[in-house]
Amino acid sequence: MQPPYSFANNGWAMTYAYLWLLAAAVFVTAPVEAAETADKVVVYKERRVLQLFAGERLLREYPVALGGNPLGDKVQEGDRRTPEGRYILDWRNDASSFYRSIHISYPAPEDVEASASKGVDPGGMIMIHGQPSYLGWLAFLTQMFDWTDGCIAVTNAEMDEIWDMVPNNTAIEINP
Repeated sequence: MQPPYSFANNGWAMTYAYLWLLAAAVFVTAPVEAAETADKVVVYKERRVLQLFAGERLLREYPVALGGNPLGDKVQEGDRRTPEGRYILDWRNDASSFYRSIHISYPAPEDVEASASKGVDPGGMIMIHGQPSYLGWLAFLTQMFDWTDGCIAVTNAEMDEIWDMVPNNTAIEINP
């Protein structure tokens, strides 16, 4: 007795199956395109954007949320401002209370000096990071307003891209 359907008796079905197998093999074995590497990060606070560059070529641009008091340069700890100036992205934390974080080397010596002249602490621990880990699926709501204590926040998917494209010791320029 012959089975109800047989590839052996149907040339068209056999050809179709071979084509699908061939397509699957090509897809599975195709090389994955490597993420481009950024050598500079630029932030424009007023426009609420973070840009990744390779040389002069813009690779990506992301909308950002900033500190809850975003206008002006950071002066002291607790002012909820994002610092302005040139820094280095010097280390990263894959297990922070936010979804991934990359540290900005604030305060620079000139920031420490400016704060000391006012008798205040300049603060620190300014990061580029994803969303708060405890918010779960509601995290997207936080990108609708400036909510950080001075950090630069992006979505988790955007943070994954930035994480992969921006190595440690990359320059970051934060503009008004």
